[in-house]
Amino acid sequence: MAWALSLPVAANAQTRSNSQSKYAAIVIDAQSGEVLYSIRADSPRYPASVTKVMTLYLTFEALARGDLRLTDQITMSRHAASMQPTKLGIAPGGTLSVEDAIQAMTIQSANDVAVAMAEHLGGTETRFAAMMTLKAQALGMANSRFVNACGLPDSRQISTAHDIAILSRAIMHDFPQYYSYFGQKEFTYGRKTMNNHNNLLRTMPGVDGLKTGYTSASGYNLAASAVQGDRRLITVVLGGSSGAARDGEVEHLLEVGFDVARRRDAGEQIADARSLFEGPQFNRFVDPAGVALAANDDEDGEGDEAPAAVATAPVRIAAGTPAAGSYAVQVGAFRQKSAAQSQIDSIGRRFTDVFGAFESNIGDAVNGFFRAQFMGFTAESASAACSTLRAKRLSCMVIAP
Repeated sequence: MAWALSLPVAANAQTRSNSQSKYAAIVIDAQSGEVLYSIRADSPRYPASVTKVMTLYLTFEALARGDLRLTDQITMSRHAASMQPTKLGIAPGGTLSVEDAIQAMTIQSANDVAVAMAEHLGGTETRFAAMMTLKAQALGMANSRFVNACGLPDSRQISTAHDIAILSRAIMHDFPQYYSYFGQKEFTYGRKTMNNHNNLLRTMPGVDGLKTGYTSASGYNLAASAVQGDRRLITVVLGGSSGAARDGEVEHLLEVGFDVARRRDAGEQIADARSLFEGPQFNRFVDPAGVALAANDDEDGEGDEAPAAVATAPVRIAAGTPAAGSYAVQVGAFRQKSAAQSQIDSIGRRFTDVFGAFESNIGDAVNGFFRAQFMGFTAESASAACSTLRAKRLSCMVIAP
């Protein structure tokens, strides 16, 4: 019996979203490779630091062949040392072991170390990037091209959510002896201890890899894998609007994926799994027309891996006296309270003239979701506020009293 697990988005919505959105996602079964859910999974995206999964694949391949040993030393060239942060910061001429290099890439996402490894294995980073592209083609990553080893911005370096899922599956299948590096929560080098950027390793049971990424061009990316019982899933989300929103989306997709798998194993015939994946919180990425959203599209900076979010108080900026009312404007619903707060902060900053004089509110979770809302609107002002957000292709909902 076959299940239709991924229904196509309407053609006109797909066309618009491909040109206007960074967001793409996929969920696959790690054992069979079956796609359980996808949206724009074959559309070109910037992989950012998820690129390092391919750099690590070639590193593990060299180890498995015997061309490289964990105790070998990698020398930091002047070119490698010049990479933008995130970086380990070794001076030109300095060295580190292959094992330390692997941990620096998987845990700290060190750009300088990724380039040093590329030069060690390929002679030059350019030659190594060509090796990366050839390996991608051999693995079936038909829509990927690499021009650097670390994922720093380059418009020529592209991949897709589907290709990254293929790579993630290949690295755990081909090199299970090294996969555990992706699950390490911290790495100590010298006197400094660094935490893994993949927060789900600490917050979601069963998650044991793989890799985050961020540039302002790519948005917030994450390839993640988790195990429940004897089943492993891989989820890739590209172009998240914030780190917290991305993490919440990956967690949601994994939870639904495991639920779909359990229900199928129990004999349930699921004709439309998409409706299960695209639950109440999905509107923070995709509006009802299928057009994806990027709430923090004005993120600044080009260094891969964005700094950790800093907790802030709810936005409440006095920008005039609004007409008092009992309507609310909801700008998203999230599984994590921090993601709801991040959305409120972003909307408050970008649309001060619309929301500055209104009080924000999150409240307790309802059916597992925290609602990000601004309070005190009249029916007319709430409608006008939503019109402003929708004109920018942002999600918005008027909540009547």
